[in-house]
Amino acid sequence: MDKVIRHLIRKYKTNCPFELASYLNITVWFRDLGSGTRGLYMRKLRRRYIVIHEELNEQWQRFICAHELAHDRLHPGLSRFWLDEQSFRNAGKFERQANKFAIRLLTAGDSPQRGETIVDFLIRKDVPEEMSKFFM
Repeated sequence: MDKVIRHLIRKYKTNCPFELASYLNITVWFRDLGSGTRGLYMRKLRRRYIVIHEELNEQWQRFICAHELAHDRLHPGLSRFWLDEQSFRNAGKFERQANKFAIRLLTAGDSPQRGETIVDFLIRKDVPEEMSKFFM
């Protein structure tokens, strides 16, 4: 996972998930996905898409994009949905990996400062504090 993140950042000189998706020819759409779905990743006819719930704030949209980008990089061939009930509360293996990937991507090149809590660090890096349980 860390090797994949380092490769992406070194090659494209950014850790912005929206820019990375663009470089990787992944189309990002913002749509109304309803109240229980924050995002999804899908492949169709050799095209790749990330769909993000349009009513999320920018912080969550950025995180969801990074999370779905993880599915593209780590779980090729699978289409995944970010469902609040599964991804947030009781995350399975692929969802936990995608959450960790997103955190590592968005915090790449930085670490908590002396005396800074994990939650404060994630807030400083504009990562939803609810993701602190996935920080390693």
